Amino acid sequence: MSAHRPEPGADRSTARPADRSTDLIRWAAFSTVLVPVVLLWYGSSLAGAAGTALGLAAVTAVCRLLLRRSERVAARTPAVEPPAAAPSRGRRQRAGTGSHRGGRHSGGNTPVD
Repeated sequence: MSAHRPEPGADRSTARPADRSTDLIRWAAFSTVLVPVVLLWYGSSLAGAAGTALGLAAVTAVCRLLLRRSERVAARTPAVEPPAAAPSRGRRQRAGTGSHRGGRHSGGNTPVD
């Protein structure tokens, strides 16, 4: 195979995305074979194991298709950083006057007994 394989001691974070996606697809294919074998080993029916294998194969194929498509789109579009947005204050917090509603307030500057 002509796939680039990092050395056994190499850091996985430096591997190219194509290598990581290829590894992911290989593990998915391995699981597609392994799961029905385990099901048969533990007494599941042949039809059930075959149905599971077909379902896993379909999911693996769709994931592979979507992964390859996203890699093509990512390679085609330039890496553009989004514009810096104002910091988010959360869902219920508002900026400006009147933003300190609710909570426990003692009614102004009057002393509390």
